[in-house]
Amino acid sequence: MATIQDFEMLDIRTGTVVACEPFPLARKPAYKLTIDFGPEVGLKHSSAQITELYSPRELVGRQVLGVVNFPERLVAGFASQVLVLGVYAPEGVVLIQPDRAVANGIRLG
Repeated sequence: MATIQDFEMLDIRTGTVVACEPFPLARKPAYKLTIDFGPEVGLKHSSAQITELYSPRELVGRQVLGVVNFPERLVAGFASQVLVLGVYAPEGVVLIQPDRAVANGIRLG
């Protein structure tokens, strides 16, 4: 069982996707995302396997939630700095986002 202290260790913040491009070198279909997490965290990059339900055009400007304090992972030579949050549905990964626009960088909690 996880504790509330375990959950509080995660730094989950709101961000806006400012750029999205296909990532053909990834083993599974993915995009390279650039996400603005506000002035405190700044711009971060993520490799996201969300190609089934989203096009790059749909993603740019969309707010997302991401874990910004996981260690960086190299994915096919690309530094993925953030885990973008979503749920696995039968049709593909569905992103988690605020139900109304909020400032970038607001911490979940």
